[in-house]
Amino acid sequence: MAIIALLLSAAAVAIDQILKLLVTSNMQPNSGFTVIKGFFSIFYIQNRGAAFGMLQNQRWFFIVATLTVSIVMIYALFKYKQHNFFSYAAVTLIVGGGFGNLIDRVLHSYVIDYIYASFFPPIFNFADCCVTVGTVFLIIHILFYSDLNSDAEKVIRTK
Repeated sequence: MAIIALLLSAAAVAIDQILKLLVTSNMQPNSGFTVIKGFFSIFYIQNRGAAFGMLQNQRWFFIVATLTVSIVMIYALFKYKQHNFFSYAAVTLIVGGGFGNLIDRVLHSYVIDYIYASFFPPIFNFADCCVTVGTVFLIIHILFYSDLNSDAEKVIRTK
């Protein structure tokens, strides 16, 4: 199953890079168009920071952080013995999204963002969606399915 998760991560990277290629080959930076008025737009920006524009121009920090998290996640994919849907999906999405944005940082020194939803002001991309959903799945796994949760419950019950 670990190999399937890595293949799905590679598919997420491919989807992310194809979408970014479509945006960059058809649009100029800082331009966009409305898809659903008042709700959803495509707006191409070059993001040199992280979420909400934090840590601008910290390219090497993001490269090292992404590689570190990805290596830990891939290691856990093969060594952790109590995987379920949520843990496999978490690794698949976090690694796939991380590498999608890592490619941008290495090749361009910025991340290509293009999704704008009126209810969430920052502009983001498919890779960001993967990392966010993957993180939610990881939290669900830790809280409800991991040994950490059952160990915590034992401690609480004994007090």
